[in-house]
Amino acid sequence: MLTFLTGSADAIGFLALGGAFSSVMTGNMVLLGLSAGRGDAELALTSGCAIVSFIVGVLAGARLVGSAQPDDPVWPRRVTWALVLELLVFVVFLIVWEVNLPHHDDHVDLALLLLSAAALGVQSSAIQRFGVPGLSSTYLTGTLTSLIAGVAARSPWGSLRPKAQVLLALITGAAIGALVALHLPVVAPALLIVPLVLVIVVSARMRS
Repeated sequence: MLTFLTGSADAIGFLALGGAFSSVMTGNMVLLGLSAGRGDAELALTSGCAIVSFIVGVLAGARLVGSAQPDDPVWPRRVTWALVLELLVFVVFLIVWEVNLPHHDDHVDLALLLLSAAALGVQSSAIQRFGVPGLSSTYLTGTLTSLIAGVAARSPWGSLRPKAQVLLALITGAAIGALVALHLPVVAPALLIVPLVLVIVVSARMRS
């Protein structure tokens, strides 16, 4: 669910908020370098600000969730707290998005991208609390590499299935996010908020 959210956020950011990504910071770094080579100040501002905002989100999330502990439960309470913080950021995103929708002011679009990048920075930190090497819901090149390496090594499908499911969720989220951003933008924030609410509800039930 969180990776579906990530794909949707990246598609919305890239197509509707200035041509940068909300979570793919390596992609934004490439765009930043590309903007320097092309002398494109607008792209430099958009991609650079997204990177800075993501870092702020990571710092905030890391302070909130702390580090993995040997006695952690399956789903640490602080992970849910971080996801609630992410949700609050996306609620602000929703309000600003709906107000901005008829006009699409460039400055407001940039503010929306920064909110989305900060929220996904928080999410990235939250997932790190699980202490599972390679586990992520935002940066997934390592997941793809691990999946292909596992296929080449003929690893059991049961060990490969979760990686394939995560990558499929990312692609599906991006595809749906693109369609909604282009053809039904009024409901685009729902692709960010609804999955997050579902994860928070399920995690709360896991702890009860």
